Amino acid sequence: MDTPKVFESEYRFCLILWENEPISSGELVNLCREKLGWKPSTTYTVIKRLSQRGILQNEHSVVRSLVSKDAVQAAEIDELVEKKFEGSLPAFVAAFTKHRSMTQKEIDALQSMIDRFRKER
Repeated sequence: MDTPKVFESEYRFCLILWENEPISSGELVNLCREKLGWKPSTTYTVIKRLSQRGILQNEHSVVRSLVSKDAVQAAEIDELVEKKFEGSLPAFVAAFTKHRSMTQKEIDALQSMIDRFRKER
């Protein structure tokens, strides 16, 4: 199953959900008011929309995610690489590192990921 698209404002909502789930819809409304400045109607609309798209579940006023943060982030990166870099991960990494300096710790972490990926192949 493909991960459903989560748009920016929905993602900010999901960050709150992932951090607090399972959570009552009333508590979620309060957190969204506090952290996002949303009215209760906005939060309930987003809950309904994300529920219809299979991103979360709202049963008996208890909200929990059906899609993980990792899955949403991976889908977003895949879409970015596909759309902007013609599916080329090396082109994405080259563009990213060209405009951002990396610390030695970040370089070592990236090299460790590459080494681990090679061993798993």
